[in-house]
Amino acid sequence: MPAALSLLQQRHSVPSRQLGEPAPDEATLHELLEAAIRVPDHGKLVPFRLIRLQGEAKLAFGERLAAIAVRNHPEMSDAKLEKERLRYTFAPLVIAVVARLHADSKVPEIEQKLCTGNVAYNILLGAYALGYGGQWLTGWAAYDREVAGILGLAEHEHVVGFVHLGTPQIEVPDRDRPALADLLGTWAP
Repeated sequence: MPAALSLLQQRHSVPSRQLGEPAPDEATLHELLEAAIRVPDHGKLVPFRLIRLQGEAKLAFGERLAAIAVRNHPEMSDAKLEKERLRYTFAPLVIAVVARLHADSKVPEIEQKLCTGNVAYNILLGAYALGYGGQWLTGWAAYDREVAGILGLAEHEHVVGFVHLGTPQIEVPDRDRPALADLLGTWAP
């Protein structure tokens, strides 16, 4: 295998609970995000934006989400409520990757969403290349309009994922991967 592909062969997600300090410093983060936004973008719409959650803001965000969760599910156990409250506090840095859909564009919304997903993946891949770990998570908060309001999203915007970044605190074993032979076919007329 060419050495250039080893990064793709070795990249894996690190559970957010296993991501600690340090996160990329400001200069490194800027370079990482500059690289991550270099994605295929049909129509040059830039159908994405990024929101940083860091420091005390992560706990404040989690507390607001826990309030929504308990309001929607009053029977929620204390343990689940605490999980909601702390969900964003483990990794030192969380980037919310937001799709900004242009409904009036000739570019189908699915292409705009895929473009945004590529940004999220580029953040993960770039972080790994720099020696950091990451995990792309969604969960109910990514799809909740009240949460979107907390993040200041417009009606045409939604969270594609929360990318948790930091330094791996454990060695993460690779998981089983699908066999290419089971996935690749050849079309013939």
